[in-house]
Amino acid sequence: MALILFDFDGVLANTLGDLLQFGQEVCDELGVQHIAMPDDLDSLEIMSFATYGRQLEVPEYLVDEFVRRCLEKFGEKKSPPDIFKGLDEVVRKLSARNTVGIITGNSSENVKAFLVEHRLDGFIRVIFGVDSPGSKARKISLAQSQLAAEGEAVIMVGDSVSDIHAAREASVKSIVVSWGHQSAETLIRAKPDTIVYSPHELLEVLE
Repeated sequence: MALILFDFDGVLANTLGDLLQFGQEVCDELGVQHIAMPDDLDSLEIMSFATYGRQLEVPEYLVDEFVRRCLEKFGEKKSPPDIFKGLDEVVRKLSARNTVGIITGNSSENVKAFLVEHRLDGFIRVIFGVDSPGSKARKISLAQSQLAAEGEAVIMVGDSVSDIHAAREASVKSIVVSWGHQSAETLIRAKPDTIVYSPHELLEVLE
């Protein structure tokens, strides 16, 4: 058994289009003259709504408002984002023998709505969202202390350089996926323990 912690955006949820759309809409609302592009996300050392806003040239005094409005737009969306094909099966299979949780820069409420939509709410033991205090590394350590037995493997599955750094800081293994918000080349430079290129490969590695 292991404790497997998934990032949300870009790993389970296909939110790239939403992030670009909502980031652009909020920039327009705040009068920020920047066109949101995929490269804005690929270049982030820390993947969060705050750093995304700064990358989009949002002035520092408006960053908190940028974050609030982006999260609000996710919450107001008529339906939760799509799940990457095959990830629902991966989560269900892994939860049969492991403890599965989610650690994300999105809100817990948005994640819960997504899980209900894709019938995965019964398979996730814990969600630490942006509404939970502390860094991602701190949340990994907290999940480990709450849910992992002594000596049990703990694995962070992410799609960003900051997921790799957080796993390293928390002294757990990192697996990154190639279908998320940062390119495989960017991820490889950050030296994850493993990179996978399909949900099937992810399942094989984790099993």
